[in-house]
Amino acid sequence: MNTPTVYPVVSWHAHVYFNASTRDAAWQLREEITSRLGDILQLGRFHEKPVGPHPQWSYQLAFEPGQFAVIVEWLTLNHGSLDVFIHPNTGNALRDHRDTAVWIGHSHELVLGSLM
Repeated sequence: MNTPTVYPVVSWHAHVYFNASTRDAAWQLREEITSRLGDILQLGRFHEKPVGPHPQWSYQLAFEPGQFAVIVEWLTLNHGSLDVFIHPNTGNALRDHRDTAVWIGHSHELVLGSLM
């Protein structure tokens, strides 16, 4: 029997996706996230352009593995019409984004070339 390779999850990132027509909703969600979850996560910049592998505008939420259930549960119930991409950080960025990600809402095709 082969032993699977273990990639410990060091942290998690959630990326809230938006565009020009959903910008205000994204900002409002960000304000609510800050109010309700700001003490257990770190908010990244509000990018009004695609950045890295993300095909839409986005902002990042960074959090520890122990906060996963609370944050993902809250995002699942409160994301509205916005899509959220969630991935672990294990040191293998391509695998983390391509093979082990979770989506809330609709999924989008990532620009994986930036991770190779």
